[in-house]
Amino acid sequence: MEASKMKPIKTEAEYDDALVEVQKVFDAKRNTPEGDLLEVLSLLIYDYEQKHYKIESLSPLEALRCEMEEQGLTQSSLAERIGMSKSTISEILNGRKQMSVRFLKFLHKDLGIPADILLS
Repeated sequence: MEASKMKPIKTEAEYDDALVEVQKVFDAKRNTPEGDLLEVLSLLIYDYEQKHYKIESLSPLEALRCEMEEQGLTQSSLAERIGMSKSTISEILNGRKQMSVRFLKFLHKDLGIPADILLS
């Protein structure tokens, strides 16, 4: 398959075929015919996925819950780590209390939650 002969991906079968082709040239070097093919396929796959598999961003609260689960944090351990009361963490997690700027900074700097998610 040549990069110059590529066309937009319109069906699930074409998408599956493109994924197979990407695997074949995944380790290609830049500025080679295989590298050009990888780049074009990646763009076509990205475009198809944006139209058919768009992933919605998490809310700040969803991101916090997800990160807590990934890091094995409980409400108590999170409260202790940031220096807040467990009841405050509980109120935040239950949506009864808004996240303070201090808390948002902690989530970004210490837990690694991207700022763009926290500010959405």
